[in-house]
Amino acid sequence: MIASLTGRLEHGEPGDLIIDVGGVGYLVHVPMYTLTKLPPAGNEVFLLITTVVREDEISLYGFGSQEEKWLFSLMRNVSGVGPKLALKILSGIDPLRLIEGLGSGDTALLGTISGVGKKLAQRLVVELRDKVGEVGGIVATVGVSAPAEAEAIDALVSLGYPPKTARKAVEAVAADEAQETETLVRQALQRLAVKR
Repeated sequence: MIASLTGRLEHGEPGDLIIDVGGVGYLVHVPMYTLTKLPPAGNEVFLLITTVVREDEISLYGFGSQEEKWLFSLMRNVSGVGPKLALKILSGIDPLRLIEGLGSGDTALLGTISGVGKKLAQRLVVELRDKVGEVGGIVATVGVSAPAEAEAIDALVSLGYPPKTARKAVEAVAADEAQETETLVRQALQRLAVKR
């Protein structure tokens, strides 16, 4: 599985990029938000990648931030939302605004996107509100990368710590700047070990 790509941007048009990595051109589908942040063709770029494998194709979806990649993965778990629709939603709304909208139940915001009707907007809110609500609060109050913090909390829970304990430990070690998941987990485990 491809997790990220670093290479020369060869071609860019709405929705698709070709990234040359060592002479191999990778076709990557990206949301408009990521596209607007990229340098002109010919420059080196770095993208986080989600690989989607189907019976008849393997597709790469690229993102400029962990938030976008995390939201893409979350939305793909909602019934009726495939990778193309998830990408379209991310193209229509800024990632942090989308987190806020889902967390607050703003179906009208989602309804502004072509292809997202009222029922789908309601389903997205119902299925994702709890998942992004807590993370949205983390973004507002702690100021760290939401997906990294959420992943760290999930990792501690999977190790057997109660969710509340895991959240408190991660929030206690989170700095003002974004940190990687592994760093947060390691520091939280050290903090929890001291308390025992």
